[in-house]
Amino acid sequence: MAKKPKKINNYIAQNKKARFDYDFHERFEAGVALQGWEVKSLREGKCQLTDSYVIIKNNEAWLLGAQIQPLLTAATHVIIDTIRTRKLLLKRREIDKLKTATEKKGYTIVATGLLWKRHLVKCSVAIAKGKQQHDKRETEKQRDWNRQKQRVLSDNNK
Repeated sequence: MAKKPKKINNYIAQNKKARFDYDFHERFEAGVALQGWEVKSLREGKCQLTDSYVIIKNNEAWLLGAQIQPLLTAATHVIIDTIRTRKLLLKRREIDKLKTATEKKGYTIVATGLLWKRHLVKCSVAIAKGKQQHDKRETEKQRDWNRQKQRVLSDNNK
């Protein structure tokens, strides 16, 4: 009997706040143009995507607000900007899809996570629509209910 391969979590950083604030409609995976020190910092997990988002400018996608902290051993001859805009590498069709989605009222493009795909860094991007306050409350209720169900099931299994 063949063994199932282990599922490895390849996420470097996730934007959990975006999952709470937005409803995701369509997801894309984009490459990220990084500098050498940024890749080394990502290997150490020094990244934060809390307030990051994507804009389309001159038919190119750009990631804004992603913060990558430099390592203490970073090269001294490099000028380090932790919140610089980074270019996202997408196909023309994907950029056009993102552009038309953002022209609709209430839609935005949000970075949901950074992950490793083999040796490359990818950015998970989603077309999102902002949730109303009552939608956020409903999400919290659903999460609490699922948590209580798991507790009851685990207590019954003992």
